[in-house]
Amino acid sequence: MKQILQNLKSGETDVVEIPQPLVRPGNLLIQTNSSVVSAGTEKMLVDFGNASYLDKARQQPDKVRQVFNKIKTDGILPTIQAVKTKLNQPLPLGYSSAGVVIAVGQGIKGYEVGDRVISNGHHAEFVSVPQHLCAKIPDAVAFEDAAFTVIAAIGLQGIRLATPTIGEAFVVTGLGLIGLITVQLLISNGCRVLGIDFDSKRCELAKQFGANVVDLSKGEDPISAATKFSNGRGVDGVIITASTKSNDPVHQAAQMCRKRGRIVLVGVVGLELSRADFYEKEISFQVSCSYGPGRYDSSYEEKGQDYPIGFVRWTEQRNFEAVLDLMAADKVNVSSLITHRFSLDQAGEAYEILKDGKSSLGIVLKYNDKDDRGTNSHTVQLNQLIVPTQVESNNKAVVGFIGAGNFTNQILMPAIKKTGVQLRNIASNSGVTGVHVGKRYGFELTTTDTEEIFADADINTVFITTRHNTHASYVKKAIMSGKHVFVEKPLCITQDEYNELKGLKINDGQILMVGFNRRFAPHSALMKQMIATSNEPKTVIITVNAGMIPSDHWTQDSAIGGGRIIGEACHFVDLLRYLIGHEIVDIQASVIGMVPGVTIRDDKVTITLTFSDGSMGTVHYFANGHASFPKERVEVFCGGKILSLDNFKTLTGYGWPKFKKMKLWNQDKGHSNEIKAFIQAVEGGLRPPIPLNEIFEVTKTTLDIINRLK
Repeated sequence: MKQILQNLKSGETDVVEIPQPLVRPGNLLIQTNSSVVSAGTEKMLVDFGNASYLDKARQQPDKVRQVFNKIKTDGILPTIQAVKTKLNQPLPLGYSSAGVVIAVGQGIKGYEVGDRVISNGHHAEFVSVPQHLCAKIPDAVAFEDAAFTVIAAIGLQGIRLATPTIGEAFVVTGLGLIGLITVQLLISNGCRVLGIDFDSKRCELAKQFGANVVDLSKGEDPISAATKFSNGRGVDGVIITASTKSNDPVHQAAQMCRKRGRIVLVGVVGLELSRADFYEKEISFQVSCSYGPGRYDSSYEEKGQDYPIGFVRWTEQRNFEAVLDLMAADKVNVSSLITHRFSLDQAGEAYEILKDGKSSLGIVLKYNDKDDRGTNSHTVQLNQLIVPTQVESNNKAVVGFIGAGNFTNQILMPAIKKTGVQLRNIASNSGVTGVHVGKRYGFELTTTDTEEIFADADINTVFITTRHNTHASYVKKAIMSGKHVFVEKPLCITQDEYNELKGLKINDGQILMVGFNRRFAPHSALMKQMIATSNEPKTVIITVNAGMIPSDHWTQDSAIGGGRIIGEACHFVDLLRYLIGHEIVDIQASVIGMVPGVTIRDDKVTITLTFSDGSMGTVHYFANGHASFPKERVEVFCGGKILSLDNFKTLTGYGWPKFKKMKLWNQDKGHSNEIKAFIQAVEGGLRPPIPLNEIFEVTKTTLDIINRLK
């Protein structure tokens, strides 16, 4: 299928061949008929892509601070590479479309194949969208008009926050696409409306919808116009839908308002507020968030948990339905806002017009309406197919990859590419990242159907870098398919998954590897070598300044990420096991106390392990520290000597006669050595880089730690 992608580094907008997505549980698979280019959000992204590196930095000062912090911990070259990789990632454009349901995901009720629906899907021939980001289209509404629904819901949510009542006087500042729809919605609500813009044509459209207007291009004064419009009382509210860096819209809005008036910001403007503007009149100011309640709430959008209507009357989905009902009743006219129509193949022309900004309003993209629902296009060829080189005398690794996220793109793939393996097929959910990573590193194919990886007889090695709750099932399939497996940590997230994997028969010579990379770091290898000279028990302290992750992030979800102990602290359990080199015989774990204000406790944990040789290792895993402190510190005490490692960059020895310091220019956590060791084992028929019994021992220990904390 075809989809529109933008490169944030160069600003280029292209129509790219992408594998068709599979319908996921809780989603609808939709064949797109029409979509609308957002003159606000998408123009902002295109302008950002076309900006210089310096201008990009000026627009995102928070990101610049993150870059400097990363330089301190990781080094300058890895940071530069990470920034370039991030900017090179393609960005799917579009969020307001209409089409026909061609498949209904598991767990969805109320939708059937053939239903006409709107969604916030991207500009693509097929989109898989969660049910709460969709709504059925009434029979009286054409696809082309319905495609404006999500954009219109942005204006509607701003109005809901402003709480207008019949007869009130409102100002709409900025008569772009959302602004002109907002004008119509306010008038439908029984309000008198004054529209303000620099564009005479847009002012004329607002007049046709029943609004009074202020044409700034003619030098008209918005303050005096608003005073006259409100009969000298001041307007009841202002909705700002403009896009500008100027602070004037907010300042003028405050001057226009009556005492205790309301200002709602829907657009993007300067926010240097004057206290005097708001103090004397007790004016309220609020920023509107997208389409309405539920936006950015993963429980609502991704998991399908609706808000009870008795408590949240207008969710984002119910806002969509309200907009569609108004369209069906001819209360909102979007046809008159359409200035351009293009086929998907002509998208380049559409975005050239968008860059101009003045000659366009509603840009509609039209899609091929042929019935392709039976076409299998889940796999796309990226590069010339290579004749498999795997024969009896040559055990060359032929790789299938499941997962194409940032970690894969930035960390693992550069290391894998160095090994010279044959890169066969890479799978991703959306298809977009699979195409990007696949082309960048030379994969032959990319797919959205992971079964293609397991069914391909040419693939003998599978890498798994997906979300943690999928690891166990993918590992099982790969093992049962007779393939070597590298799975990013953790191996699994539940005891049942562990028991099932432990019971699998792994063939002789078949390798199962978990991405415990820190044991492969050069500093780790040297530490193990040095402390092995002492027969005394060792004491190891690992302090992890983990940093805070929001409670709604998927890694904090016990059902998806397993939590941070399973998902990340397992690294340090494995590092202890590697350094000490003996079996774990006892586990103790404690968690921070349950006190008011602490919503997440299991990322502030102390773990103490005892080993069969009498050694002891402690992991302090704390998410409540400061970023200026080293993120990872390893300290080893043994035989009257100490080793101290900071951030896998600097190892310092105390009391070691022939060693004082090992310092690297850049952080090295062992990823390259880990991948190299794995591929050498696969191709050379060598022993697994991590003994299988240690993989299961570390996994079992991590699961036991969670039980102790409970």
